[in-house]
Amino acid sequence: MLSTLANIFRIPELRRKIFFTLFLLAIYRLGFYVPLPGIDQSTMEQSVKNQGGTGAFGQMAAAFSLFTGGDLQQSTVFGLGIMPYISASIIFQLLTTVVPALEKLQREGESGRKKIQEYTRYATVGLCLIQAVFWVNYMQRSGYVFADFRGTFPFWLMAVLALTTGTVFLMWLGEQIDEYGIGNGISLIIMAGIVARMPNAVIDVISLADFKGTSGAGSSALGPEEILFIFIAFVGVVAGTILITQAQRRIPIQQAKHTRGRRVLGGQRQYLPLRVNHGGVMPIIFASSLMIFPGIFFGYLADSFGNIGFFRFLQRAFLPSSYIYVVIYIGMVYFFSYFWTAVQFQPKEMANNLRDYGSFIPGLRPGKRTADYLERVMTRITYVGASFLALIAVIPTVVATKMNIPFTISSFLGGTGLLIVVSVALDLVQRIEANLVMRNYKGFLGSAGGE
Repeated sequence: MLSTLANIFRIPELRRKIFFTLFLLAIYRLGFYVPLPGIDQSTMEQSVKNQGGTGAFGQMAAAFSLFTGGDLQQSTVFGLGIMPYISASIIFQLLTTVVPALEKLQREGESGRKKIQEYTRYATVGLCLIQAVFWVNYMQRSGYVFADFRGTFPFWLMAVLALTTGTVFLMWLGEQIDEYGIGNGISLIIMAGIVARMPNAVIDVISLADFKGTSGAGSSALGPEEILFIFIAFVGVVAGTILITQAQRRIPIQQAKHTRGRRVLGGQRQYLPLRVNHGGVMPIIFASSLMIFPGIFFGYLADSFGNIGFFRFLQRAFLPSSYIYVVIYIGMVYFFSYFWTAVQFQPKEMANNLRDYGSFIPGLRPGKRTADYLERVMTRITYVGASFLALIAVIPTVVATKMNIPFTISSFLGGTGLLIVVSVALDLVQRIEANLVMRNYKGFLGSAGGE
């Protein structure tokens, strides 16, 4: 491992890419702490502590900070994070499957993809302006804005433009990492925001540690058994996440033989890999985002119509610790796993490509029979992937509720954050591995080149 790390810095181009990526991520982390002018940061921080993450503001801010690369709890210029850009990208991915003009652009190759990327940037600015207006309005109604700035047009203009510019700057940073650095820039920004919270979780574990067992029942202190469980569970969940992320169902592919002159070409046997977790982290992101709004909406109704007990029941039902919330959450993870797979996986197009390249699945006719078989296989393995995602999604909530462990600690035992970190880390390792092997160095995975 040490020799492999040394080899990374022996290659000037790879070394330059890594340092450039780290430099841009450092800029992101510095800008992460630039506060939005006119906002009373101490009042916002105290409000989050008082609500304990269970109120509307606490839930919304925690969800944003989990997978956007921003932090609404501090209301910085990067408060909206990179989520508007991700939302715009997802919207155009879905539109390319239903809008013929966008589908035609996508098939044009690099020029078409650049045009779609340009449309995505414009949509990002529009989403930023809409989200910034709603967020500034919420901060003003909640009393987080200083009295001198409250309701003034200059403050509104400054706050909306600052939040929009922050997200656009993050989008630019991600694109620079894609072009001149190593790894996926947007994913690395989100990963950096999640990993930066890990030291706080470790500090919380140390501060709550109670090895003497002097705390009483119901205390949030962590005894030796809880600390050992947290460590073992973290290692086990990370290992399982890596396993399911890399898991594939390999479909045998046979190439047809071609006779050219006196030579017989083809006839080779290969494999078509189908990922078990084809949807990646997107199903959990969709489900987590949508599950925020019912709690906020019913909480608003309960506060406005407190004499109606049904609204209080619905508010309690959509708290993350409730049984109804967990069941609906799992159901939505399954739904979005199949939905995202149906959008991204095109068995008919894949079957046509196999036929055009002179390949076929043994025992199946090219064309519709092959497409039906691929769709049937993907439907079955998606169930396994969705089951794993559902398990990972509910682990933090179950651990926090049943074992009285703070959510800031249990969130690293599963959920969206862990999946993003593992997926991005694996992608980064594979990219570095490819650069090492290409230059005849042994990579992280032990694949030796010709030295």
